Amino acid sequence: MKISKESVINVLKTIINPESGEDLITSGRVTNIQIFGDQIDIDVKINNPSLQARNKMEGEIRKAIHSKIQAKAKIRTNIKVNPSKPSASQPIKGQPILGIESIIAIASGKGGVGKSTVTANIAVTLAKMGLKVGVLDADIYGPSMPQMFDLEGERPLAREIDGKSKMQPLESYGVKILSIGFFTKPDQAVIWRGPMASKALNQLIFDAAWGELDFLLIDLPPGTGDIHLSIVQSLPITGAVVVSTPQQIALVDARKGIAMFQQETIQIPILGIIENMAYFTPEELPDSKYYIFGKDGAKDLSESKKIPFLGSLPLMQTVREAADYGRPAALQDDSLVADSFISVTQELAYQVIKRNKSLPPTKAVEITNMTGCSAVN
Repeated sequence: MKISKESVINVLKTIINPESGEDLITSGRVTNIQIFGDQIDIDVKINNPSLQARNKMEGEIRKAIHSKIQAKAKIRTNIKVNPSKPSASQPIKGQPILGIESIIAIASGKGGVGKSTVTANIAVTLAKMGLKVGVLDADIYGPSMPQMFDLEGERPLAREIDGKSKMQPLESYGVKILSIGFFTKPDQAVIWRGPMASKALNQLIFDAAWGELDFLLIDLPPGTGDIHLSIVQSLPITGAVVVSTPQQIALVDARKGIAMFQQETIQIPILGIIENMAYFTPEELPDSKYYIFGKDGAKDLSESKKIPFLGSLPLMQTVREAADYGRPAALQDDSLVADSFISVTQELAYQVIKRNKSLPPTKAVEITNMTGCSAVN
């Protein structure tokens, strides 16, 4: 049976484009159809950039043609993302969560640079300053917050709010925490595809009783992928922080993380770069600095990208030990580590107030006073 272009068009008219409610042909999403014997090439443009949306569209086209035209037809679909550009006044992404003032995504292009450790220590530093803080452990495949906050084996309780059952985040050192690690065993691997991981993440976000928070820190997994897209599409992210070590191999991936947030379909402001493990200072030589991973690599990257540099954090054995024992090192008063995190956290608070135009003036003043960050005009 010879395949005709008209028959393909008629089949594509039966597939509804979820973004407009019209079929693919009427909505103008199909830009090209080519037929070569039993091979059909179809070009389709969609707004949703997620891998899940592209795979779903390809599957629907393939299923419809195989069932209504020819079961053995060879189909090649070229799905192009053609998002509509948001206006300047439009929120970045998602709907606000009642009670949460600022949502900060903390990311790293590369694993092993200490992103989760930095997140935990910034969280307790903000809490020590008197602010209400939450941490969402979005690293579905490698959650570490339960151990870092000494909450392994704990499980959130259910709480009824307005007739709906919500998860009550666990609390440690004044920080509210939710993680997929609370629902799995320590030696259990989470083997989920992207859509399933994204669904679990949405439950942690929207089925939780966070209450009132000044800051919700989101500890993103390394790299760029479905989970990152789910986060930026689901939440009105105030801004992102990129963590990197000074070495070039880490900076290559940090650049990719920056590029992800700056994409036209995402457009999340980057609040700054933090250089972790910037130098090593032995306890017996407190005035000495050894630049094991290179010097000023992340600082130079921030300058080249015209992104704020939030500060450098030292490489110290006490930081690792504190994380293993479940007590973030920033809790140690009058230490080099605590002072470093205070400096970085104050700079982060300054950038949040500076960029978050929706923050009420009274709340901005309150955060300014608590953190000791510079006044914002």
